[in-house]
Amino acid sequence: MGASPSKKTPSQNTPTEPKATAKAGSPKSETAPKPNKAGNNVTMDVPAPAGPSLLDRYTSHYPDWAKDFARKYFTKTLTQFILYGNVRDLVPSLDDNGKRTYVSIQEFLLSELFASRDIVLFYDRSSGIHFADKESQTDFNRALSGYDTIFGTDYAQKLPKDPVRVLSVLQNYFRLRLADGKRIACIIDYAETVIPMAEASMYSAEDRNALVFLQKWAHDPLFLSSDFTVALITQNLTELNQQIVQSPYTAEIQIPIPDQKARFEYVSHYLEGLEGDWGQHSEVDPKSLAANTAGLGFIQLRSIVADVIENHTSLTYEVLSKMKKEFIEAEAYGMLEFMETDLSLDLVAGHSMAKEHLRQAAKALKSGRPDVMPMGYLVSGPVGTGKTFSIMCFAGEIGIPMVKLKNFRSQWQGQTESNLEKILTLLQAMTPVAVMIDEADAALGNRDASGDSGVSKRVFGQIAQFMSQSKNRGKVIWFLLTARPDYMPVDLKRQGRAEEHIALFYPSTRGEREELLQVMLKRTGVDIKKEDVPEALLNGERTFSGADMEALLTRAKFRAAADGRTKGKVNKRILQEVVDDFMPPTYPLEVELQTLVAVLECTSKALLPEIYRNMDREAIVRRVDELSHLIK
Repeated sequence: MGASPSKKTPSQNTPTEPKATAKAGSPKSETAPKPNKAGNNVTMDVPAPAGPSLLDRYTSHYPDWAKDFARKYFTKTLTQFILYGNVRDLVPSLDDNGKRTYVSIQEFLLSELFASRDIVLFYDRSSGIHFADKESQTDFNRALSGYDTIFGTDYAQKLPKDPVRVLSVLQNYFRLRLADGKRIACIIDYAETVIPMAEASMYSAEDRNALVFLQKWAHDPLFLSSDFTVALITQNLTELNQQIVQSPYTAEIQIPIPDQKARFEYVSHYLEGLEGDWGQHSEVDPKSLAANTAGLGFIQLRSIVADVIENHTSLTYEVLSKMKKEFIEAEAYGMLEFMETDLSLDLVAGHSMAKEHLRQAAKALKSGRPDVMPMGYLVSGPVGTGKTFSIMCFAGEIGIPMVKLKNFRSQWQGQTESNLEKILTLLQAMTPVAVMIDEADAALGNRDASGDSGVSKRVFGQIAQFMSQSKNRGKVIWFLLTARPDYMPVDLKRQGRAEEHIALFYPSTRGEREELLQVMLKRTGVDIKKEDVPEALLNGERTFSGADMEALLTRAKFRAAADGRTKGKVNKRILQEVVDDFMPPTYPLEVELQTLVAVLECTSKALLPEIYRNMDREAIVRRVDELSHLIK
């Protein structure tokens, strides 16, 4: 490309890192940071002390992910980094006076990690190429004129924006300036639009060319021996081409959602000098605000705090809970739903042993003993036994938020895995949290699934890996609900993942049926005397599930509303007519199969009805096989 810049440059093989990182870019030399501004650092060509103290000393004010970046950079073996995760949030930094400030990740890279670079350029498909300073832009334009002369292009008149032509131009420019001893950083934002995730057979010509450019840069001898860095920025790692992600020449740096300490520091920073205004309009103090906003980033915190300071909005704990719910559900693109109910396990009819077990779990969580909790629960049983309702009632007692994982699958290539990565990242930041997955046998995929380009296998792998992380015990508690646990892969049901298997069954005694009826009367608002209840509902000659009873009582209310003689009130005559007329849809073989597979899955004999406790398990297995063949 064109001529060298006019200003004097450091000699080749003496690359340096910014303020705090002080990269010793060449194996032949090292440089040490020098205090600048208010304790920040630039570099000078003096021998650097050996050992980790250099790194620790000059990166002390960095967030942990930036320290990790610097540590890997100091190895002098990597030039390409992927920054992923919470990349659209603010990053804590220091201004020119040494005071804490919060900036975008692009500003942080420019002012901190790449502060000593001679050339810092940015690229994304929308804005194209732009530089951190006018001098570098002028130098690039001059070099681009030379490129046009050699290759017959007119890029100096109109810069290209598409990845292939941009990367071709940049490669020539980098080689020219690195040969001049320049120190260069290239920041590629929205990297998933440059090298998107796709099956190899589905690559477009543009995708292939862009991929090859970045692969070549990662192990090019000139780039490795010079002070050269490429930073790829994306929210979800799964959206990037996996050849780049899995390359040994690339380092992945995850930027986490802020923890409680970081949130408190941000709130304190924002409220500096405004404590009086905050106290006047908020019943939530800064420490409580930080403690009750797990899963939120700095920008979302700013929205909450600014609403109080600027608009004088009254912030109560109830308002804060609602705002947090809205922020997280929006961040998860509607794939997570908070389950906030006023229900309790007292509203669950029957299932006395299951309720007792869940109450003990709630007690353990409230007493601060997450270490005794199982990693997860598998809740099974035939349709209509109240699996979903029971867990919703449990959510009202545990004292930690519970979310429902909704459909995260997409028809678009790579989007399903990206959605799941986003959800798991949020769950990790929201701890402690309970997660309910209804119809888990259909939602979670299978190791052996085929016909969907491997999506189900990858989903299964992501979920299984996350569920088995021992650090999440008592922090992320899974509730997998299904009527067909036999359809679920063993890997998810084993110890270390869904450890406790709770089975729920239809009421088997008169006492259980009476309890179920009382709960359903209360839930539906039907007021009728016990002696007016038809015997058919209680004698066991016909099996009514909780769902059946609720449907039956609702039908009775409907008939009473149309009967002018009763003034809309259910009486003995109407209820008897409805019971005589009611024919619930019956699938006897399916219900028997679902009941028996729940018996086989249950990990506690005490949870089984008397009829199944001492039943021969081999006989159950044989009957399950028979039913499976009959249903097919």
